[in-house]
Amino acid sequence: MRLTTKGRYAVTAMVDLALHADRGRIALGEIAERHGISQSYLEQLFAALRKQGLVDGTRGPGGGYQLGRARTEISVADVIDAVDESLDATRCGGKRDCEGGRGCLTHDLWAELSTQIRHYLASVNLETVATQHRTSGEVQILRQWPSASGTLQKPSAA
Repeated sequence: MRLTTKGRYAVTAMVDLALHADRGRIALGEIAERHGISQSYLEQLFAALRKQGLVDGTRGPGGGYQLGRARTEISVADVIDAVDESLDATRCGGKRDCEGGRGCLTHDLWAELSTQIRHYLASVNLETVATQHRTSGEVQILRQWPSASGTLQKPSAA
């Protein structure tokens, strides 16, 4: 799995909206300036986010974007899915045709990694990321890892 700038920028912009939700609608130009992201690129991302109901937008004076649902109801996985970013760590896209029509030796390993990544990102909502940023100035939310069953557990000490 390789999270591209599309997924990273979409999550960054959505966390920005969560952080500034008390101000109402936020212009994409403000988000672009704060994070050094092209405004035209954000417009493309926000079209996809709007289509999935994650943001509401208004044109004109006083226009801009705001979250389409509560910060606690939008997961990082929701954002990544909305912009068609893949969370699949397998080489074959989960089709088991890596090696001449059959699965490679490590297919199940990478498929399980994909599942763990999805569970983790689905367990983290925008409020969690925004709160962590407000309290520490940076995002450090890897306090717990999802187990194979999907429950959260503390990571083992390295």
